[in-house]
Amino acid sequence: MDNNDILRRVRYMLDLSDSKMIKLFGLADYTASRAEVSDWLKKDDDPAYQKLSDNLLAIFLNGLIVDKRGKREGDQPVPEEELTNNIVFKKLKIAFDMKADDIIEVFSSVDVTISAHELSAFMRNPKQSQYRLCNDQYLRNFINGLQLKYRKSEEA
Repeated sequence: MDNNDILRRVRYMLDLSDSKMIKLFGLADYTASRAEVSDWLKKDDDPAYQKLSDNLLAIFLNGLIVDKRGKREGDQPVPEEELTNNIVFKKLKIAFDMKADDIIEVFSSVDVTISAHELSAFMRNPKQSQYRLCNDQYLRNFINGLQLKYRKSEEA
């Protein structure tokens, strides 16, 4: 999935204002301007569109984790230079404090069946033999399920 698309979907899911987005970047020690955030959120065909780097998306997701869960003790996580769908999936899982059953429920809300074994394969170290690459469709379905869960609860 495209980093800008992930950023737009998380913004929509949580109904985040520009100010809140800037605050989330700030929680991970990055000072984002309103113009930067605005350009990252634009559609690909807009002339002002700016591609969001893996590092900046990692910073945003780390800020989301801090916002939802609080700062952890000791050293703060270093944002990754390269992101994979698996890392994005893990960061969203951590931010929303989800266990395997919660994630399976989110997938089932968008009519996707996933077993606990498949799920754990996404969360493993890439060097392990049971590791499985999370394709765009799984990440997209997971984010869609999160949108159903969090948009619905806010609009209810």
